Amino acid sequence: MVARSLTTALALAFAGTTLVVFALVGSVLYFAIDRQVKQQDDLDIVLISRHTRRLAQELGTLADLRGHADRLTSQVLGNLAMSMAVRDQDRNLVFEHNTAGIADPGVPSPALASRLGASQRITESDIVEWHTALGVPVRGLAADTVLRDGTPVTLVIARNMTDRWRLLDRYRERLYGAGFAGVLLAFLMSWMLVRESLRPLRNMAGSAATITVDRLDTRIPADNVPNELAALVVSLNAMLDRLHGGFQRMSQYTADLAHDLRTPLGNLRGSTEVALARPRSADEYQSLLASNLEECERMSRMIESVLFLARAEHPRFVTTLSELDAAKELERIAEYFEGVADDAGVRLQVTGGGRLRADVELFRRALGNLLANAIRYTPRGGTITLGAEETPHGLRVTVANQGAPIDPSLLERVFDRFYRADPSRRSDPKATGSTGLGLAIVRTIMDLHGGTAHAESDAASTRFILTFVRR
Repeated sequence: MVARSLTTALALAFAGTTLVVFALVGSVLYFAIDRQVKQQDDLDIVLISRHTRRLAQELGTLADLRGHADRLTSQVLGNLAMSMAVRDQDRNLVFEHNTAGIADPGVPSPALASRLGASQRITESDIVEWHTALGVPVRGLAADTVLRDGTPVTLVIARNMTDRWRLLDRYRERLYGAGFAGVLLAFLMSWMLVRESLRPLRNMAGSAATITVDRLDTRIPADNVPNELAALVVSLNAMLDRLHGGFQRMSQYTADLAHDLRTPLGNLRGSTEVALARPRSADEYQSLLASNLEECERMSRMIESVLFLARAEHPRFVTTLSELDAAKELERIAEYFEGVADDAGVRLQVTGGGRLRADVELFRRALGNLLANAIRYTPRGGTITLGAEETPHGLRVTVANQGAPIDPSLLERVFDRFYRADPSRRSDPKATGSTGLGLAIVRTIMDLHGGTAHAESDAASTRFILTFVRR
């Protein structure tokens, strides 16, 4: 497909508009001049006809009429386009003046066919228009009159319109020339103006072309941008901010994933190399296999969590919402983790209740991740509280555990993927089952439900709060 030029298209549109305007104005002026010229000529014909009729009525006979022919034809002298002819009642020519070019032998029959009676008033509406056998345009009229002796005669006054036609033809040709020149000038000026007006767009395109993967922090300058493009620049820069942030998160996520996968792989390789360094007993090989299986399970959980996050971010991820009893669900989850909590020396406590609308599987997974995280970082003898309470806007579920508080500046970052508030916990024996994705999954699940997840921490406890908005 051939690329279209916006500059050329707009210039052609302006040129077309100019052509239409020229055509309309020129047509109005052309027909106005044509009408004005005809009105002036018609008025001359009427005045000459009236005056000639009065002069003829003062004459006694046809002989007097022929004798005073010069007096009558003087009415059209000085205008080479005007002609006069006088005929008797038998239509025989009495005399004529300047009729050679418009009649043969000087009798314009169309005017005679509609001639006026002797008593009729001569007006502009009585004028007729016709073309001679040679194509000469003529306008004129024929009027009867009566001499003093009662002899009827017919006066024919006509005007050759050839000069008027030539005048209008020249005017029309000049209109065509002026129109063509005006359209060409409008196209050139429009092209230059549009091109100059689109300079900010070209500058924006040039700035956008400099943005690459390693320069995502570059922004399109908003200085000297027209008001019409300011919103576009702001939107593009906001989009670049989102892309930059997403790319940074993806890069950090990839690096963290590689780092966290390298640890179990390193453990597998190290323990296997040590076992192969010399012959081992069956018990030692069995212990090695158990250790390797633990590392495999850790990688499997990590991969499963990554796949869940990837699927959850897809727009077509489906959630099945249903009415849940919060108290029963919390009791069910606490019962499921009771054995793990006993092994860790931690007591579980469920308080409150209420109803909420959520996907049961996702709800249990979110609460399970929070409870597993709380068990992991609660000292032996501590208590973990699972609570639910109704709020004016929905239901709030809280998982609170005792233990070392989290720095307030890190409370939001704990929901990032592969982030741990205390780097030393990577080597903590109680944290070996952690993939660093549990809290990220919790926030993703809350986003799918249109709710929020946040953390609070002080010397008394650390609390993870899930807020489900009532729909």
